[in-house]
Parts: sequence; structure tokens; C-alpha cells
Amino acid sequence: MPANRSLLVLPGDGIGPEVMGEVRRVIDWMDRRRAVTFDVGEGLVGGAAIDAEGAPLADATMDRAMNADAVLLGAVGGPKWDSLPFAQKPERGLLRLRKEMQLYANLRPAICFEALVDASTLKPEVVSGLDILIVRELTGGVYFGEPRGIETLPDGTRRGVNTQVYTSPEIRRVAAVAFELARKRGNKVCSSEKANVMESGVLWREEVAKLHEESYSDVELTHMYADNCAMQLVRWPKQFDVIVTDNLFGDMLSDEAAMLTGSLGMLPSASLGDIDETGRRKALYEPVHGSAPDIAGEGKANPIATLLSFAMALRYSFDLAEDADLIESAVTKVLGSGIRTADIAAPGATTVSTEAMGEALIRELDEQAA
Repeated sequence: MPANRSLLVLPGDGIGPEVMGEVRRVIDWMDRRRAVTFDVGEGLVGGAAIDAEGAPLADATMDRAMNADAVLLGAVGGPKWDSLPFAQKPERGLLRLRKEMQLYANLRPAICFEALVDASTLKPEVVSGLDILIVRELTGGVYFGEPRGIETLPDGTRRGVNTQVYTSPEIRRVAAVAFELARKRGNKVCSSEKANVMESGVLWREEVAKLHEESYSDVELTHMYADNCAMQLVRWPKQFDVIVTDNLFGDMLSDEAAMLTGSLGMLPSASLGDIDETGRRKALYEPVHGSAPDIAGEGKANPIATLLSFAMALRYSFDLAEDADLIESAVTKVLGSGIRTADIAAPGATTVSTEAMGEALIRELDEQAA
């Protein structure tokens, strides 16, 4: 079958190449067993790109990302590159991808697999059955606002400046994504900001409310200050369905939600742009976990978050919901059998390597496809 779906793979740094290797095995399996073929390319990003190409993301790689149907990224960063100037750090490669591809909506699901209820630090009754989605604005706010920088004042003291800034269109487009997704889930959106102390938060609340009244009045909308939202995520997370929030608060709240499920190694993410006139949407998929340099090369990394990120790509970029369901079901079955990587291991569980977890998932896929 001719390859008609283009996927750019950027393994990155640390455990990125290890977890991506297991995803490549699943991509090969889909070619063999599902007649689902991808034109897969590979490139460098982050520290690996700095070492080989002199920049955290080469222009040629950026061009390939712009022309791919989807980009799948592993992780970037590590202590090796900590001494570099801020503008040259590995993370700037990821930020460039998000900015130039205009990936303004970051989707971070937090799902607690029943087999991992005991891996969470919260009580089982608090996290059992948890299924929430955080929609984070990704290309605006304090991470990109101007002016920014560090300056020395006349008296010799230093001042660091970052600017939190949003426009109405930036807020409305990411809120629209949250409302649309909520219609396919529990039909509830909680918009989170700090309207009590930040003018940008006031604008955020007002614009979300206006959009809701104009186009999404069928969806239940609530508003919550971000600090209270952080507390409520720990107190009773199942009160939420979809949470939509800005870049800074979304960064923190999504990591907090991740740990409700027991491990950052379990959670995927999707970063989406607008749908163009051809129906194509630029998209980047990546695990929530970082590069974990302390365990890189030791075969201890959990590949499930990266594999679930690939499943999100199947669902959102390639309209292959059945294949996405197959992968997610395989993950559920393998975890239910007691197989664990070290990050989610529990007493009595079988602790396996990254490669062995990948093998277990392939075996389960074989059974389900039989």
C-alpha cells in the first residue's frame, strides 16, 4: 500500500530515543498487520541538534515539520547543555516548533488506568475512574510576551522581566477547541485564570464567557481561579471534565494532573493548530514527561506516554480512531496483567525494561488483531 501519511519523528534527548524506538516498532506493526502505512522521516531536536548541527532546531528540520502531516517528539534537554545561553538551550527547539507551526492548543489528558489506581499518591476513591482533559493555550502569554529579559539597573541591581499578554482572538480560538472537545465528552468546561489580580485574567474570563454565550451555550461553563483549581485537582479532580487555561497556568496544572494518575511516564499530549483550507491541521505530539537524563540509556524509561501520544496522532491527525482505540486497549490490557516499568511498579508487579514493555504491547496488539 503506498505511503500517503507523513510523520516526522524527532526523538530528542535523554530517554527520548529509547521510548521513540518502541513507538517505531508499533508503527512497523501497523504496516504489517493493519495495512496502515506512514512515510516516516526522522530528525534532530534539542541537545542532539545542538551537538550535531549547532542549533536546537535546524532550519531544514523546521521546514520538514511544517510539511509533515504530524510531528512526533520524544523529549529535549539535559544537564549537558545547562550552561548554554538561554536563547540556545535545547528547549528553544521545542518552543520554535510550537511557535512557527502555530500550535496554540495543547491537549493533555489525565486518565487514571484502573490497574494503576494504587500508583497515585491520592486515595483510590479520589482518582479511580479519573478522565479529565486540560486544554492549554500554547503560543501566547508570559512565555512569549514582550518585553522580556534581564537588565542591570543604574544602582547595580538586576531586574528580570516577563510580560503576560493575551489578545481576544488568542483566547477565543483556544476556548473554542475546549468547547468543541467538551461536546464529545462530559459537556463541561472550566475556564481557569487569575481575574482577581491580573488584567489578562479579566480579559480571559470575559472573552471565554462571550464565546460561550455566542456559540456554545449548550456546554456547561464555570470559571475558577488558577490557585483554587490547583487545590481542587488534588481535593476532588473528578469534578472536572475539560479545563481550559493559559500557557503558564496550563503548564503547572497539567503537570499536577499528570501526577494524579501515578506517573508522568503515562501521559501523552497533542499540540494543534488551525485547520487549513485543505482540511489539514499542523500538529505535534509528545509525552508530558521530560528527558529524564538520570535514567537515560539504562532501559528503565516508560514508553507508554509516547505510544499514547502516537495514538492521539492517529485520532486527531489521521482520522484513524479504530487504530487509536486498539493501541489504548492494548495499554490497558498490559497494565492489567501486572507488567510495569519501574516508575509505575507496585509490590508484586513484574518490573520490566523499556524494550520488554514494548514487546508486551506488541504481543497484546497481535492478540487483539488476530
